[in-house]
Amino acid sequence: MLRPLLQVTAAVSALALVPIASGAMAGVDTNSYRELDTFMEVFNQVKANYVEKVDDQTLIKGAIQGMLAALDPHSSYADGLDFDNLKIQTDGNYGGLGLTVTQEDGAVKVIAPTEDTPAARAGIKSGDFITHLDGKFIVGGSLDEAIEQMRGQPGTKINLTVVRPGADKPLQFSLVREIIVQKPVKWEVKNGVGYININTFTAQTGADTIKAIQESTSSSATNRSAMSSTCAKMAAGC
Repeated sequence: MLRPLLQVTAAVSALALVPIASGAMAGVDTNSYRELDTFMEVFNQVKANYVEKVDDQTLIKGAIQGMLAALDPHSSYADGLDFDNLKIQTDGNYGGLGLTVTQEDGAVKVIAPTEDTPAARAGIKSGDFITHLDGKFIVGGSLDEAIEQMRGQPGTKINLTVVRPGADKPLQFSLVREIIVQKPVKWEVKNGVGYININTFTAQTGADTIKAIQESTSSSATNRSAMSSTCAKMAAGC
């Protein structure tokens, strides 16, 4: 009789806990819905009374970004091109032309072409303004849209119209997209001193930094050896 009595007691206890747990969850849901009601009230007020018309996507995206920014400095929301840019930063390569660009007075301005890329080999220079992509006028448009259009599958073609300060007429470039491999680490040795420059952090930055240290150390040692040998010969000749 003792075992059935314990089983019945345990069953009754479990049933008694169900309403308590359900009540706690209901309390959480009620609080959440109350906060969401406040959000929707502000959302509707902004849509109805803001000085300019604002679309839903802009407001929702801003709300999500604000929510994550309130957590800590490292949490953020990325979609579309933002996510692609983040992936490029971490992977270190993408399909495109090898251009770093910005926007100035509504025009897409070239900051610099990356060395040994389609853009650099074609002769596009820092300070050039890209006005057309495949014949489409892009001045006044979104920088993100221009960047997205210049990226693409390796082997595909794109035509650029470029206005160069000092040139008599616009320049035409026909480029073929390639895999652009970013070099996060560059190094050189000057006067026996190794200089290592970390440009960005990607999946390859750690390995490339170790390689740069090894190669710069080896090169520096070779240079010192050559200098010592030259000095010894000069001393002997005297």
